[in-house]
Amino acid sequence: MEGTTNNVETSMAERNQEAIVKALYKALANDEMENVAKYLASDLEYWFHGPPKCQHMVRLLTGESSKATFKFEPRSVEVVGDCVIAEGWEGAPAYWVHVWTVSVKDGLITQFREYFNTWLTVKDLRPPRWEIRVRHERNTLWQSQPRDLARRSLPSLLLTI
Repeated sequence: MEGTTNNVETSMAERNQEAIVKALYKALANDEMENVAKYLASDLEYWFHGPPKCQHMVRLLTGESSKATFKFEPRSVEVVGDCVIAEGWEGAPAYWVHVWTVSVKDGLITQFREYFNTWLTVKDLRPPRWEIRVRHERNTLWQSQPRDLARRSLPSLLLTI
């Protein structure tokens, strides 16, 4: 019974983390920056990979840009391990992946990684637990899936968790 309780708690925590990230994107879409700030830890850790001119999200989150010059509309939002991954694209010139870390304790986003025009693969490099006998594609947890950009050549990065 204890295993079932842990699974339920994990599932609830994952749904909560995903809901927080979705609420952040909704607040961004509505230009509600005061609500955006409610989801972010005051010491948010930020990391970016891509063309410097494409740091749209950090400009919004830091207040450097008061209005969205780029619309972030996630095509998918998925909990992967301790992270929430959002992916979006607007035709060939703009493909992005955001990796958010949401604290289970206080519900604040503590870390944000942004990948712009970069393919991303997320892998779990922890040693396998004895109860998990088969691992999909050598521990791959998530991989970029931009259907509109399948023929586009972009740099590729590996994120390990």
